[in-house]
Amino acid sequence: MTQMDFGAARRAMIDSQLRTSGVNAPFVLDRMRTVRREDYVPDHARGSAYMDRAVPLGGGRFLAPAVFHGAMLEEARPRIGDRTLVVDGGSNYLPALIATLVGTVDTISADEAAGIADEGTEGEYDLLLVDGAVEKLPSGLISRVKDNGRILTGLVKNSVTRLAIGRKVAGHVALLPLSEMGIPHLPQFDIAREWSF
Repeated sequence: MTQMDFGAARRAMIDSQLRTSGVNAPFVLDRMRTVRREDYVPDHARGSAYMDRAVPLGGGRFLAPAVFHGAMLEEARPRIGDRTLVVDGGSNYLPALIATLVGTVDTISADEAAGIADEGTEGEYDLLLVDGAVEKLPSGLISRVKDNGRILTGLVKNSVTRLAIGRKVAGHVALLPLSEMGIPHLPQFDIAREWSF
């Protein structure tokens, strides 16, 4: 069995997935060239780490497509002083990507993020990144973001997923959907369905 050339796979990902999708910021390409996706999947999935779709990791966890992570980093415009909160989709790849671009990174799981109580406390994070697509961000999670803080997430509506960007202003967040792309769905953030007769 031939061993896969992961360096070549990373170069192909940059040239055929990121650049062709409009992700061209040098700092993004540098991080995605440096952080090895194959290190964030189980051994049996290493050969799939550079596919142009999500890689299932088991237990509802995933490694999202590279174009989602690349576009998210580019839109986030990270700053070295940013205190950043990452809601991880289960791979820990996104926290590794952002780590050297911001001041500090705290990581929580989607389950932890969905369960944060809204205590009305003053936000502590300049940047919130959600590694997956949500129907709605819970108020407890939003409360962790500073006023004028930036938020990037996947957004799912009518089964279509898009990258979305927003800012917290006066305690509220409006998300602007950007490009449509395949993003793994985080069911922890689904809107409760109401039955009617």
